[in-house]
Amino acid sequence: MKFPYGICDFKEIVTEDYFYCDRTDRIPLLEESKSILFLRPRRFGKSLLLSMLANYYDVALADKFEELFGNLLISKNPTDSHNKYFILELNFSCVDPMGSVDDIKQSLHDHINACIDGFKLYYRDYSLPEIKINYDNAIMSIKSLISAIRMTPYPIYLLIDEY
Repeated sequence: MKFPYGICDFKEIVTEDYFYCDRTDRIPLLEESKSILFLRPRRFGKSLLLSMLANYYDVALADKFEELFGNLLISKNPTDSHNKYFILELNFSCVDPMGSVDDIKQSLHDHINACIDGFKLYYRDYSLPEIKINYDNAIMSIKSLISAIRMTPYPIYLLIDEY
């Protein structure tokens, strides 16, 4: 049995036969909440949980549902929401906290804009309306992203790690 110490990529864990403590049956309970905040110590699986949710809800992975979740509890009774969302992931551990306030602010804007750029590339086959990136103001980039998403049949699921 392989243990996934330090691995927080759900797809890697389930496709490469690492031990996975299956808690996917809790997904319906999570769906009852409008927003969720997990506060747990380091190395308690927060990032892995977010990775699992990203794989579960991602519209682009609908054809991989059986491969990723077929041996897990949720496969017996998946929710109507599985594979119905665009996923935007932000990981604020990538934001450099050093320097002046302006340096940190720019690092935050750069990270958010890079995530939106990655989003545009990942979902390029979904005929997204134009998403304008404002490299000086990531809030404007997020507003453009939300406006574009509203013109598609899929809502967006925001996952934030290392808040």
